[in-house]
Amino acid sequence: MSPQPQAAVGAPLSRVDGRLKVTGRAKYAAEHDVDGVVHAVIVDASIGRGRITSIDTGAAEEHPGVLRVIHHRNAPKLPYRDNAGSNNPPGRRLRVFQDDRVLFHGQPVAVVVATTLEAAQHGAGLVKLGYDVEQPSTDLHEAEPDKPTNYARGDAEAALRDAAVRLDLTYQLARNHHNPMEPHATIARWNGDKLTVWDKTQWVVGTHDELAAVFDLPKASVRVINPFVGGGFGSGLRCWPHTVVAAVAARETGRPVKLVLSRRQMYFGTGFRPSYEYRLRLGSSRRGRLTAAVHEMDSETSSYETFTEDILPAGQMLYSMANVSQVYRTVPLDVNTPVWKRGPGFATASFVIESAMDELAHELGIDPIELRQRNEPNEDEAKNLPFSTRRLRECYTVGAREFGWHHRSSRPRARREGDWLIGMGMAAGVYGPGRVAAQARVRLDADGTAVVEAASSDMGPGTYTSQTQVAADALGLTMRTVTFRLGDSLYPPTPPHGGSMTLASVGSAVLDGCNKVRRQAIKLAVEDRESPLYGVDADDVVVRSGRLHVKGTPSRSETYRSLLARHDRSHLEALGSYDGPPSPERHAYHAYNATFAEVAVDAHLGLVRVRRMLGVYDAGRIVSPKLADSQAIGGIVGGIGTALLEHTVTDHRDGRIVNANLADYLVPVNADVPDVKAIYLDGEDREANALGVKGLGEVVMVGVAPAIANAVFNATGRRIRELPITAEALI
Repeated sequence: MSPQPQAAVGAPLSRVDGRLKVTGRAKYAAEHDVDGVVHAVIVDASIGRGRITSIDTGAAEEHPGVLRVIHHRNAPKLPYRDNAGSNNPPGRRLRVFQDDRVLFHGQPVAVVVATTLEAAQHGAGLVKLGYDVEQPSTDLHEAEPDKPTNYARGDAEAALRDAAVRLDLTYQLARNHHNPMEPHATIARWNGDKLTVWDKTQWVVGTHDELAAVFDLPKASVRVINPFVGGGFGSGLRCWPHTVVAAVAARETGRPVKLVLSRRQMYFGTGFRPSYEYRLRLGSSRRGRLTAAVHEMDSETSSYETFTEDILPAGQMLYSMANVSQVYRTVPLDVNTPVWKRGPGFATASFVIESAMDELAHELGIDPIELRQRNEPNEDEAKNLPFSTRRLRECYTVGAREFGWHHRSSRPRARREGDWLIGMGMAAGVYGPGRVAAQARVRLDADGTAVVEAASSDMGPGTYTSQTQVAADALGLTMRTVTFRLGDSLYPPTPPHGGSMTLASVGSAVLDGCNKVRRQAIKLAVEDRESPLYGVDADDVVVRSGRLHVKGTPSRSETYRSLLARHDRSHLEALGSYDGPPSPERHAYHAYNATFAEVAVDAHLGLVRVRRMLGVYDAGRIVSPKLADSQAIGGIVGGIGTALLEHTVTDHRDGRIVNANLADYLVPVNADVPDVKAIYLDGEDREANALGVKGLGEVVMVGVAPAIANAVFNATGRRIRELPITAEALI
C-alpha cells in the first residue's frame, strides 16, 4: 500500500501527558483513591545474617490505630509456585514472612498495618526483635565466586604473550542505586479471591504473573495497574518483596492496604547496579592493531538469587580482534538482589574497555579516535553476522568536528586556566536494545477518534507521546484524536519497559494494529458503491487528518466518520502484534555512540568539574527529537553521577548501608550538569523492525563515565581506575 504521510513521527512534539504531570493530576502508585485504604509500614532486619529468635509485638498491637502486626509466626504460608514468565533472576526468591531466616540487612521481617500512616510508623518502631546473629559476607573481594560464565575465540593467552604492547589493568566499580524521584509503593485490594494491585512497576505483566505465582491464583484473578511511573532507571523491572507484603497485609486485614517504602528502605528493597572488580589484559601491535583481550570480572549477587547482566557482549564485538577470552563470575553475598540499571552491563564494560583504549592510545602515541578507527570490525565477530547498521566512524567524525577535538593536546597537563587543569576525553558506546514480542489493541470509533491500548509503562521517556505519534501517522489522524492507554494488565501484553525495547517492540505492535485498522477502512471504502473511493486500487489510498483519499487526487475522498456512519459501524478494531526478531537472526543489532567530555580539575584540591559534553548517536529513526533530547540529557547526567559521585557504602560488620539517603549518597544536581548537547545521525534501521528504531534510553549512558575519566587523565596525567573518581585520588 502507499506509504502513509508522516506528520507526527519526527516532529518535536510536547508530551501528551505533560499537562497532567505539571498540574499534579497524573496519579502515581500511592496516589490512587481506594475506598477504605489503611497503611502498612515494613519492619526491616537490623542484622546482616542470622535467625529471628524472638519477636515482641505487644506494644505495637496496643498502639491506637494499629490493626495487625504480621510476621513469620502468624503469616499465611504461600505456595510461591514457579513463574516462567517472571523477570526475576533465577533462584529461590525471597519468601517474605515464611521462616525465621535473615538473609541481608534490611530484609522485611514484619509489617504493621494501621488506620493512619503515623500510627503504622510508630507501631513499626515498637516491634522488638531478638536475633541469633551470624557474620554476614558483604565484601566482594573476600567471598568465593560461583561457577563462571566463559567465552573464547582464538587463543588470547598465546596472542598476549606475543603482543608487542601489553596492558594489564584492574578496575573497581562501585555499587550504584537508582534513586528515582517516586519511591516504590503498592496499594493492594482483595475482592474475594481476586487481587487488584496499584504498583510502581516497569513491567505490569511481570508483576501480574509473579503475584499469580506467589498466591497460586489464576492469572485472570490478578490485575496490576500503573499508568504513571515517577522514574525507575531499572528499579521497577521486577516484582519486589514489598509488593507481596502489601498483598499479604490486605488479605489478612480484609482492607485495602497502601505500603510506601521510605528512601532508606529503597536502598535494600529494590535492587542496585552491582559493584565489579574487572581485570582487562590487552595486547596490540605497535601500530595499534588489537591482537588479544582477556577479561576477568567479578560482580556481586545475593545469596538466594543469581543476578547477571550483559557484561560480556561489548568486549566481544566493539572492536575487531581475533583472540578474546572472557570469564564472568558472580559472587554470592548476604545482600539483597541487584537489578538492571540504565545501560546495564554495557555501561560497566564500557568504562573498562574505553579507559583501556585511551591508555593504549597514549602508550602508542596515537590519537584515541584514530586508534578506534583502526580497530573497526566489518561484522560482529562474536556472532559472525553483519551489522544491521554500524555508523561509529560517522559518530567519531561528527563528534570530533562539533566538539572541537582538534584543540585537544595529546600531552597531559598541557592546558591550564588559573588553578584549573583542562582536559578533553572521548569514548565509544554500544548497547544491544531488546526486541521482544508485544501486542496492542487498536480501535477506531465512529466519531473519527482512536484508542490504542497496550500493557506497557512510561517511567519518563515519553511512551504516551511516542506511541501516539506512531498511531496517529499510521491511522492518518491528528495527535489530538488519538488516545494511547497503558499501565494495566488487562491490556494486551508487552515486554518490560526497559532495555530500550519499548518503542521497537510495543511501537511495532502499535504500527501493525493501526495498519490493520486503516486497511479495514480502505477495504470498506473501495468496495462500497456509495463511496467516492469505489473501485480505486486499495494500494493507492492514503489517509490524512481522518480523510481517506486517492494519492495525488485529494478531492476524491471521504472521512472515517462518514464511512463508518454509512456502514452503521460503531468502530473498527484490530489486535496488532510484533513477533520479535527473526530466528535465526540475520543481523547483529546495536545502537552506538561517541561521547566527548571536557573537564576542569582543580590542581590543588583535586575537584573535578565537567564543563561540557557531547553525544553523537547512531540510534536509528528518531520518532520524537524533543523526547530524544530529554533521554540524552538524562543519560549523560546519569553517567556524570556514575563517574564522579555515586557510591554505595556498606559497613561489612553488619551489612548496613551507611549512606542510604540522598544527603550522603550523592547524585548530580543542576550545578553538576554542564553544557550538554546531543546529535542523532539521520537514518533508520529497517533490518531492526518496521519502525526502523533502535531505542535510545540505554545507549546514552554508555560511554559517559570513561569519556570523563579519559578527560581527567588528559587534564592531570593521572589514570583513575576506580569509580567514582574522587578528589582524594587526584591529590
